[in-house]
Amino acid sequence: MPDPVDLTAALVRCRSVTPKEGGAIAMLDAMLSQAGFTCTRTDRNGVPNLHARYGTTGPVLGFNGHTDVVPVGEGWTADPFGGEIRDGKLWGRGAADMKSGVAAWVSAAIDWAKANPTPTGSLAILITGDEEGPGVDGTTAILDWMQENGETLDHCLVGEPTCPDTMGEMMKIGRRGSMTLYLTATGAQGHAAYPHRARNPLPPLIALLNRLATWQMDEGTAAFDPSTLAVTTVDTGNPANNVIPGKATATVNIRFNDAHSSQSIERSLRAMLAEATIEGVTLDMRVTVSGESFVTEPDAFTDLLRGAITAETGIDPALSTSGGTSDARFVRRICPVVEFGLVGQTMHKADEHVAVADIHALARIYRAVIDGYLAR
Repeated sequence: MPDPVDLTAALVRCRSVTPKEGGAIAMLDAMLSQAGFTCTRTDRNGVPNLHARYGTTGPVLGFNGHTDVVPVGEGWTADPFGGEIRDGKLWGRGAADMKSGVAAWVSAAIDWAKANPTPTGSLAILITGDEEGPGVDGTTAILDWMQENGETLDHCLVGEPTCPDTMGEMMKIGRRGSMTLYLTATGAQGHAAYPHRARNPLPPLIALLNRLATWQMDEGTAAFDPSTLAVTTVDTGNPANNVIPGKATATVNIRFNDAHSSQSIERSLRAMLAEATIEGVTLDMRVTVSGESFVTEPDAFTDLLRGAITAETGIDPALSTSGGTSDARFVRRICPVVEFGLVGQTMHKADEHVAVADIHALARIYRAVIDGYLAR
């Protein structure tokens, strides 16, 4: 097997801060092409993407990952693009999220391809450079290209870091939905000494925000914790203490479970907005949806992954739907999808790092999954 630690370090040295490619996808393209994979760059609007396939028959086992990383930030004691190995750990931006996952799968996939020159079944690898960014032209662009070219997947594994503290303790079988509300209240500016001559947009906006902040959306479902809502910013742009502003805005983020869809939530929100509206002040709402909630029902594939994790680590992983969003929300549109990767304690932090031993263990788990799936 190609050394997944060496490959992780090489990827970390690629300065692929989203939306820059940094050479990471080009490196994987060259490596997989040399190993016999049919590689296609599915770039869109300047976003780098790669689809690589080995084999021509079904079933098709997919892997989805990303090579872009968040900005470095401050407070590092290691070179964020050094790929340094020290104290049994590999240090650098993207070491956890998720260049190690990509490296482990690519290493396992190349190893399997070498051992199977005439395979039954296929591997498909979907790598994007736009997961940490807007996500508009990343994995969705690969999936669009696949649909246009008759490519499909039967199951897919996403290599995000899923373990909170210990390697092997958690795999993800679903994700909450995410949506953001942009609220605007428009009244009429005036002097604070003569409030009757103005139309203050703040009271109805505050009333609406209070209604939202105290809204118990649900009590959770069989697969998910209760949905949550957070007011993230309120702004009038008003520096004066004697002026009633003419406009005020607020932003609200909602993470919702499978008791709802974004459409059903939006209907409830618009009813609340109508109730909060007063004469002389208009309340407007713009909604963006990052993804719908979903859950993958346990099946033979989840059992296969779970068994491989337990065999390697001695831990029976929890099947979780916790956390934020990932590109699994796009992949699930075409096939069942689960997520498993390394410990994510340091992702997006200064001095991001992962244990070298865990990278090797992850590659072995992935290799066992590939073997088990394509031998069925």
